[in-house]
Amino acid sequence: MGKEQFSYLIQKSGLVRIFWEGRCVMTLGGKRGHKLTSDVQAAKDEARVQYLLQRGTGNFKRGNERPKR
Repeated sequence: MGKEQFSYLIQKSGLVRIFWEGRCVMTLGGKRGHKLTSDVQAAKDEARVQYLLQRGTGNFKRGNERPKR
C-alpha cells in the first residue's frame, strides 16, 4: 500500500462516498455500500481501513491488486 490517504463519508441515505486527497473518487450504494460500511466499522486499525477503501474504489490507485506473499 502506498502513502495515499483515503477517507470516507457515510450519508443518511446509505451511500458511501470515498475520497482521495479531498476529492470524491467513488460513491457506493446498495449491497456494496452496506458491505463496505460494515467492513470499515469492524476494521481494527487504520491500515486495514485504507486497504478496504482502496478495494472499494476498484482499480483506482491499484486498490484491487493482491498483496505480495
